[in-house]
Amino acid sequence: MNDLTSKFRLLHTMIRVLDMDKSIDFYTRLLGMKLLRRTDFEGGRFTLAFVGYGDEEDSSVVELTHNWDQEEPYDLGNAFGHLAIAVPDAYAVCDAMEKEGVNVPRPAGPMKGGKRVIAFIEDPDGYKIELVERE
Repeated sequence: MNDLTSKFRLLHTMIRVLDMDKSIDFYTRLLGMKLLRRTDFEGGRFTLAFVGYGDEEDSSVVELTHNWDQEEPYDLGNAFGHLAIAVPDAYAVCDAMEKEGVNVPRPAGPMKGGKRVIAFIEDPDGYKIELVERE
């Protein structure tokens, strides 16, 4: 099995979003990702946008899916946890996010029982994003 799985890699994580433009703005302008591609599928009535810090050929990215007919916010359920992003200064990022009106349910500080500084913010749809302080 190792011969087969040695060629595997994580391509993307997909999340459903209610407002594509608002989500793209959040992930690109506020989190510094690049919009890698965006495609409308008129026959299926949905739009896909891929955002990330590197090219899809060698980096994992986030796929944003907007279903055109979805009017109500999605039920996020309790199975999905969060996306995690490395940041150099979680305190400064939280301050900047709060100034932008981003919800910060867990401000920057050491994680329970540890020393690593983490924080949690929420994207426009309420998905949790962990900020992990790393140099």
